[in-house]
Amino acid sequence: MQKKFDVRESFTLNGATFQIVSGAIHYFRIEPAYWEDRLQKVKDMGCNTIETYVPWNVHEPEKGKYQFSGQYDLIRFIQLAEQIGLYVILRASPYICAEWEFGGLPAWLLKDPAMRVRSLYEPFIQHLSDYFRELFIHIAPLQVDQAGPIILMQVENEYGYFSNEKAYLKRLVHIMKENGVTVPLVTSDSTRQSILNAGSIPGYALPTINCGSDLRERIHSLRTLIPNKPLMCMEFWIGWFNVWGGLHERRNLAAINQDLLNMLDIGHVNIYMIHGGTNFGFMNGANYYERVKDDYYKEEYAPATTSYDYGAPIDESGELTESYYRFQETIAKAFNQHYFERPTTPIVLKKAYGSFLVSDKVGLFEVLEDLASPIHCDYPVTMEMLDQAYGYILYQSQLGKLPLKQSIKLLGTQDRAHVFLNKTHQFTAYRDSFYRKEYIQLRENQDNQLAILVENMGRANFGPYLNDQRKGIGTAVMLDEYQQSGWDHFCLPLDNLANLDFEKAYQSGLPAFYRITFEIDQAVDTYLALPGWGKGVVFLNNFNLGRFWEEGPQQSLYVPAPKLNIGKNELIIFETEGKAASSIEFVAEHVLMNKEDHNDGDET
Repeated sequence: MQKKFDVRESFTLNGATFQIVSGAIHYFRIEPAYWEDRLQKVKDMGCNTIETYVPWNVHEPEKGKYQFSGQYDLIRFIQLAEQIGLYVILRASPYICAEWEFGGLPAWLLKDPAMRVRSLYEPFIQHLSDYFRELFIHIAPLQVDQAGPIILMQVENEYGYFSNEKAYLKRLVHIMKENGVTVPLVTSDSTRQSILNAGSIPGYALPTINCGSDLRERIHSLRTLIPNKPLMCMEFWIGWFNVWGGLHERRNLAAINQDLLNMLDIGHVNIYMIHGGTNFGFMNGANYYERVKDDYYKEEYAPATTSYDYGAPIDESGELTESYYRFQETIAKAFNQHYFERPTTPIVLKKAYGSFLVSDKVGLFEVLEDLASPIHCDYPVTMEMLDQAYGYILYQSQLGKLPLKQSIKLLGTQDRAHVFLNKTHQFTAYRDSFYRKEYIQLRENQDNQLAILVENMGRANFGPYLNDQRKGIGTAVMLDEYQQSGWDHFCLPLDNLANLDFEKAYQSGLPAFYRITFEIDQAVDTYLALPGWGKGVVFLNNFNLGRFWEEGPQQSLYVPAPKLNIGKNELIIFETEGKAASSIEFVAEHVLMNKEDHNDGDET
């Protein structure tokens, strides 16, 4: 049935006041077989709406090639929400942040050396227009005034943190409307007045705010901007994400619960995240954090972990946490409704399958040309210039017979580089170490081969650095004071592991592939623990479970049951640090921290 959703002094649905109580849940971070279960749990907590971002990079992974199936079947996800009785806020903006790779922007945009994302740069607008034309063919019929569940759509996301180019925002509104968007539009920004003003276009789209505490005080900036419109917190941060090398984040549940109660009294709320999910594959994003070093501020690269649990009421595996029941009670009381002390949804089964031995292993250098054909360039170029989006890239150059000791610097390199001379590891560069001059010792009177393996650990999803996210070596490899020329490039997105030949040689201490085969008689959720392993990525039955790193805080990977086979299974690990154990272990408990966690207060 067609309905009318309006923005007046409050939101109205068919003329009646409608208060939005929403939960953020991302279809692209959840095993599709579990979508219905997770959505039902959102409904049971008391929400009447869900919110999801729409990442451009998964729906158009290559220019002009679109995908809306499987993990990315957005239409089915929206229809499931409707069947369960939930309305939908669709944040279909070109940029989403969300701790997602490149903030949802497709990496192929960066092949254009002049690219200016999130701007009126005409090639960007043309690419965006092409994508929106395809996207809205699928989702425009799902708007509430066409008998669907979508009540709001977002134009841009936290744009005030990036620019104040209002003409760009208005252009987006025009493109959306010419592609059939008829529901009200929104933007979302910080509560800081200057940022909120920079990213808002009142009259074209309703401004909303994102924040995680002191909502009653911070809502003032929004009330000042739109005194006679509904007030909404589009992202009420009830948890936080983890970054590799950081501490496990927790929030004060009592304070958050009070803020939720306050926001329900003030206006409308979207709980971010109600269920976080997982950054499967290479799809985690990254941030840059300010830190003080030598009396000046420096932006330090910080990639997000594979787990996006976020401390959400529904945890990464679908279990209900204590905050779920507290929020459920708070929502019920706000609406004078009955609530269940403990919902009747089934407990999520998990199993500790135990340990399995590595059965086969092979070195990266031995299978390099099985995985990639060399592309020769005079000087190193980044992944994007070679039409590669994710994974690793290896650069190889013949040095010939040079003086025994050479200095080396990697200029313009992102994100983490392992340097090898004659297939012997020399050093690893990451963050500040790219600014240091290192030295390599060559073989006397012999040819020498230099190889550099660079990992894309996730493009930034936030801040002013989006146009500078080309991965690999972007400037030069300096030997002494000159640029080394003559490079073979091996693109390693690791999407063709069937080509691995485990009969070839293996040498410890170098990057390598490891195979574990095992059999099970029941497929249930589990967690993969990797004690004794260094850093890398894991593939289960050809599905990329995501990255691991002993640095932590995350120490296990979530394995959804549908990714397991009853009977034989194959696990392949690509490990880059030359640090591997003889076995892996499947456990029943998630380990999200390996060091003292960060807690902003008493959990109670």
